[in-house]
Amino acid sequence: MQADKKEIICLLRTARGQIDGILKMVEDDRYCIDISTQLLAVQSMLKKANRAILKAHMNHCVKQSFEEGRGEEKIEEILAILDKMSK
Repeated sequence: MQADKKEIICLLRTARGQIDGILKMVEDDRYCIDISTQLLAVQSMLKKANRAILKAHMNHCVKQSFEEGRGEEKIEEILAILDKMSK
């Protein structure tokens, strides 16, 4: 993986901590809107990590595949992941 590993690890660890906090909020019967707000914050953090990983993938793996004449398979990978992201 060519993405900034430190950035990705930091984002994922922070998201994990937030999820633990959300679990506690649910267990404590906290206000639904507060829980939802925290869920949205975690989703945003995960999206940011995913964008960084995909950007690195396109800048390295996809670019290299095109240089080697294998670009079509990488385009299909990207299209498949975009389909998953839109669901």
